[in-house]
Amino acid sequence: ASSPDDEWPEAEKAEKLARGAALKWASGVFYCPEKLEGLGQYRSRETQRNSSIQSRLKSTVQSYLEGVSAGLEQLRSAAQEVQSVCQDLGAARWALLDSADRFQGLQQMRALMAEHVQLASVVQVLPQLFSVHEVFSHTLQLLRGQHLLEAHAELMMMEHLRDDILSQLHLRGLSSAQATVLSYFGGLQELNESLAKQLWDIVGSSLQLVREDPVLFVTAVRIIEREEKIDDTLLLEATFLPPGRPKGWRQKFYHVLQEAITGAHFHAARTDAEGPGLARHLAALQKDIVSELRVVKDLMVQCVPAHYNILGVCTATYHQALTSHLQDILREDLDKQALFLLLEWALRVYQSPEMMGHPDLLPEVDVSALGPLMSPELVELTERKYVVKVKASVLVWMQRTLEVEFKEWFREEEPETDHQGFFQSALPVIVMQMLNENIQVASLITDSLQQKVYNMALEELEAFLGRLREALVQCGKEHQKDRTVPKYYVSYLLAMLNNNLALGSSVSSLHPDTAHREVPTSLRAALDRTQKKACQLLLEELLLDLQPLCLQLPSRKWLSGSQLVSSMCEVIDKYAKDFSRVKKPVFTLLLTESELLVASQYLRALMQKKMVCKSEEERGQLCDRLLQDATQLRELFCGLGLDRSQQSLEAVFALRELICLKDPALLSLEVLGFITKYPDVSDEHISTLLDLRGDVSKEVRHMVLEMMAQHPQVLPESYRPIFSTILVPAPELPFCLRKGKCA
Repeated sequence: ASSPDDEWPEAEKAEKLARGAALKWASGVFYCPEKLEGLGQYRSRETQRNSSIQSRLKSTVQSYLEGVSAGLEQLRSAAQEVQSVCQDLGAARWALLDSADRFQGLQQMRALMAEHVQLASVVQVLPQLFSVHEVFSHTLQLLRGQHLLEAHAELMMMEHLRDDILSQLHLRGLSSAQATVLSYFGGLQELNESLAKQLWDIVGSSLQLVREDPVLFVTAVRIIEREEKIDDTLLLEATFLPPGRPKGWRQKFYHVLQEAITGAHFHAARTDAEGPGLARHLAALQKDIVSELRVVKDLMVQCVPAHYNILGVCTATYHQALTSHLQDILREDLDKQALFLLLEWALRVYQSPEMMGHPDLLPEVDVSALGPLMSPELVELTERKYVVKVKASVLVWMQRTLEVEFKEWFREEEPETDHQGFFQSALPVIVMQMLNENIQVASLITDSLQQKVYNMALEELEAFLGRLREALVQCGKEHQKDRTVPKYYVSYLLAMLNNNLALGSSVSSLHPDTAHREVPTSLRAALDRTQKKACQLLLEELLLDLQPLCLQLPSRKWLSGSQLVSSMCEVIDKYAKDFSRVKKPVFTLLLTESELLVASQYLRALMQKKMVCKSEEERGQLCDRLLQDATQLRELFCGLGLDRSQQSLEAVFALRELICLKDPALLSLEVLGFITKYPDVSDEHISTLLDLRGDVSKEVRHMVLEMMAQHPQVLPESYRPIFSTILVPAPELPFCLRKGKCA
C-alpha cells in the first residue's frame, strides 16, 4: 500500500516549506539570548492565531456542506414534479384520442360559417352592384357639366367597390371570376379616360386659367392629390394592386404642364436663321417667358401644394426647352449676326435683369443651379462658327479695299498726304477700323471669343499683306510694260511704305490686353516682306534710270572728264527728294539701299572688262577719275543724311588703291588687306581688277591668287555684301581656225 506522502506530494512539500519558514523565522527571532525571555509570549500568540484559523476553516466547511444538502433536496423534489407532469400529459393524450371523432362536426360548422359571412357581404353590396350602371350614367353627366369633384367622388366610390370585390376574389384564389367583375365594371375605364382628358386640358391651359378663373385649376389639383393618396395607400399595403393602379397622375400633371410650355413656344415652324428674324424671335421668347414666370410666381404657386415646387418645375422646363431650342437653331447655317445674337442672348441676356434676373422674379427664380444655357463645348463650337463667318466677311471687305486701292494707284493725280507732307492713303485706317470693330464686338460676349477674333484678325492681316505684295508686283509688271503707267508710280509706292508703317504701329492697339501688346513674329515678318517688296520696286526704278549712265563706264571719254557721275548725282538727288515723302525709318533704309545700289553698279561697270590701261599715265587718269567720282558720290549721300561709316562707296576708294599701286610686286600685300576688308571678293573680281591695271605679269597674278587661296575669308555676321552681287563676265575663248593651231 502507498504511504500518505505518496498520495499527497503537494501536502508534504507544503509542510516542508512551512517548517523551513518557521525555522528561519525562529532562528532570526531567538538569535540573541536576551530574546529567549519572550518565548512564552510568542507561543501563546501563535496558539491563539492557530485556534482562530481552525475555527474559520470549520465554519466555511460547515456552510459548504449545508449548501450541498439543500441542493440535493431540491433535485429530489424537481424529479418528483417532472414525473407527475409526464403522467398528466399521457392522460391528456389518451383523452384527445378518444374525442377526435367529435371534432369533425366542428369543421363543417366552420365552413358553413364562412359561407354565411360571404353571403352576408354579398347581400350588403347588392344594392350598390345593381345601381352601378345608373351611377356610371350620372357620373358621365357630371363630367359633361364640369362638376369634376362630384364626378370624381362617385368614380372613387365605384372603384372602391370594384377593388374590394377583386381583392376578396384574389384572397380566395378565385382569379377566374375576376374577368366577370372587370367586365361588369367596364364603364369605369371610359369615365377615367373622360375625367383624365378634362384634367389634362385644364392643366394644359393652367397659365391662362390661373389669371382668369383659377377654380377649375384648383379642382384639378385636388382630384390629382386624391388619386395620389389612393396610389400611396395601395402601394404601402402591397397585398393586392387593382388594375390601372398606380395612376401616377401627379407625374402626368408635370408632364402635361411641361408639354404645354414647350408646345406654346418651341414647337413652332422653322425659325428664321437670318439675323433680324432671329432677333425678333428671341425678343418674343424673352418677353413671354418673363411674363409667364410672373404668373407662376404670383398666382399658380397659390393654387397648388407647396411640395409641388411649381415655380422650380416651370423654371427648369423653360431652361431645358431653351437649351434644346438653341441647339436646334444652331444646327442651321446661321450668318454671323445670328450667331452673335445667340451667343449674346445665351451668355448675357438670359441671366440679366432683363430676363431670368428680373426684379419681379427674384429671389424665387434662380437658374444658376440649372447649369449654363449653352454647354462650354457648344459655346466653343458656336464661337468658332462665328469666327469663320467673321473671317469670310473680313476677307471680302479687305479684298474690296485692296481692289479700290489698286485702282487708285493708276489715277492721274498724286496720293494724298498727311499734315507733314508724307504720302498716304485711307487703306490702313479702313483695314484697322474693320478689324478693331470686330474685336470690340466680340468683347461684348466673352474674353475667349474676343481672343479668337483677335487671332483671326492677325491672320487675315497677314494674308492681306501677302495679297498687297502681289498687287505691288502686278503694278510693277504693268509699269515695266509702260513706264508712264501708273503716272505716279513712285509716289504710290512711297504711300504704300507709309501705309505699311501705319499698319505696323496700329497692330498692337488691336490686342484686348494692354499689357501684352506685342506684334506676333509672323505678322512682323509679313510687314517686313511688304516693306522690302516696295523698296525693291523703288530701287529697280532707280536702277532703270542709272543703267544708261553706268553702261558708259569705263571709257576713254569718261577718263577725259565727262559729266556721267554728275548726271548720276542728279538722278539720285531727284529720287532722294521723292524718298523724303516717306517717314524717317524707311527713308534712311531707302537711302542706304540706294547708296549700296550706286556703289555696286559703279563697281560692276568697272569689272565689265571694257577697258585696260595701256600706260602708267592712263592708270593715273583712272585713279584720279575714281577719286573724283567716289568723292562726289560720297559727298552727295553725306549731304542727304547718310553717314560715311554707313556707305559702301568706301570700296571704290579701296579699289582705287589697288589701281594706283606703282609697284606690282606689292600687289599681294595690298590685295590681302583688300580681301580682309571685303571678304566677299572673289578670285575673278581680283583677276579682273588686275586686268584693268594692264601691267600685271602672269607670275604676279599667280602669286596674288595663290596668296588668296592661302587666306580664305569668312563673312562676319554684320557684314553687308557688295562684291557677291557683282558677276564678272566669263573670259572669251580663243578663236580657232579649221585644221589649224589655236592662237
